[in-house]
Amino acid sequence: MKMATRLLAATILAASFATAAEAKTLVYCSEGSPEGFDPAPYAAGTTFDASSKPIYNRLTEFERGTTNVVPGLAEKWDVSADGKEYTFHLRKGVKFHTTDFFTPTRDFNADDVIFSFNRQNNKDDPWYGYAGGNWEYWVGMEMPALIKEMVKVDDYTVKLVLNEPNSPMLANLAMDFASIMSKEYADKLAADGKQADLNQAPVGTGPFQFVAYQKDAVIRYKANPEYWEGKQAIDDLIFAITTDPAVRIQKLKAGECHAAPYPNPADIEALKSDPAIQMLDQAGLNIGYLAYNTMMKPFDDVRVRKALNMAINKQAILDAVYQTSGQLATNPIPPTMWSYNDKTQDDPYDPEAAKKLLEEAGVKDLSMKVWAMPVSRPYNPNARRMAELIQSDFAAVGVKVEIVSFEWGEYLKRGQDKNRDGALLQGWTGDNGDPDNFLGVLLGCGGVGGSNRANWCDPAFDELIKKARTIADQGERAALYEQAQVIFKEQAPWATIAHSTTFMPLAKNVVNYKVDPLGSHRFDGVDITE
Repeated sequence: MKMATRLLAATILAASFATAAEAKTLVYCSEGSPEGFDPAPYAAGTTFDASSKPIYNRLTEFERGTTNVVPGLAEKWDVSADGKEYTFHLRKGVKFHTTDFFTPTRDFNADDVIFSFNRQNNKDDPWYGYAGGNWEYWVGMEMPALIKEMVKVDDYTVKLVLNEPNSPMLANLAMDFASIMSKEYADKLAADGKQADLNQAPVGTGPFQFVAYQKDAVIRYKANPEYWEGKQAIDDLIFAITTDPAVRIQKLKAGECHAAPYPNPADIEALKSDPAIQMLDQAGLNIGYLAYNTMMKPFDDVRVRKALNMAINKQAILDAVYQTSGQLATNPIPPTMWSYNDKTQDDPYDPEAAKKLLEEAGVKDLSMKVWAMPVSRPYNPNARRMAELIQSDFAAVGVKVEIVSFEWGEYLKRGQDKNRDGALLQGWTGDNGDPDNFLGVLLGCGGVGGSNRANWCDPAFDELIKKARTIADQGERAALYEQAQVIFKEQAPWATIAHSTTFMPLAKNVVNYKVDPLGSHRFDGVDITE
């Protein structure tokens, strides 16, 4: 089966380059396989790159290369004086994709918006459980408690009524989980008993439409000829799934792909000097961390978490794993983000103090697992190497570590388990430029068992985060987030490791690609010169 997969991928890629004279084809050597093509049940950037970015749109969007919120499927909106009602005026004439497996009979309208949100919000909705009932972002952001009702005012007007004001709302609705699906397509699948196809044979309104997927090998898209913002310059978009960063770079140099994300840090300087490659870079809005499962002993004891933090030589990790592309992390948000608390003191590297603290906590002969991601991510270019360094550091204070890993989709799924054994290497790239997207989603009580991989619920921290969401003034919100960062550091649910710079190597003939501060890889608006 693997040989057949490789042959199919090679055939597709060869055919794509052979027809380059007739059509513009961009090949993106992606770092992993998507978990599915419905973005709402997931939280991985790899999945979003392959689903929400090319295939779908949202009510609001992020302007390419920025965190600025601009109109999307909603051409405008009104917000009530009390901040509790958002009325969206929908764009008319937007077409859903016509594919080999679905032909729409109507344009996008309010029914699609209500369906897309209600399936995540209402446990009685027939679509709520189709993907296991796991709506990680929707639940982690506490949307069920926030939204009082969703109202279809008319075919092109939708009103969201909230229980309390929510300052990040417009930015939140530009995030991947808020992608708008076709209710007509969903109804057809339900009638045919093929609900799972919503996640495997996607239909959206986005710049590219899905053609085919061979797992772990290749994804094919073609330009949406009826896209509401106009047909893309690229006719065919191909994701050539290539998990090894060295192989991605080899393919880029050989002309087998046009874009190769997440290069090895050791290769960056050579790539910068290669005349056939353009290297784009940007300070990453990200954090790489080690999350302890605070619901499991002995990690429910803050002294144990603090001791382990003090055992980690983060500078050695930075030197070996990130090299020149990272900086040490103190807080759970990056220093480029507003509300960053620069007065926070990091846990010192002090193995002797770590030993004493473990002894004080009554912990000896501790054996634990450290989970290492199987893929390169912008916040962690080599999780296996990082895990090995942590394994050595923990051994120096008498803690035995077993390193474990899983296929990326399985890793993400198992990482949500409240009974997860040990500590997990994970990370995050901001979705919307708001601190709540880090502090609330990753560390709020609503994310326990989901996006909160530490399963940490601190009432004082949670109260600050929830209060900050209801305030419009950014200065007042920042003061609350700064307090929250102090509590985070005192309680140490994570070992904060590093923030990284994002690098994107491209072929010289790729034009108008913009590095996304939110970590996505978007090919709308991109062209290839002859």
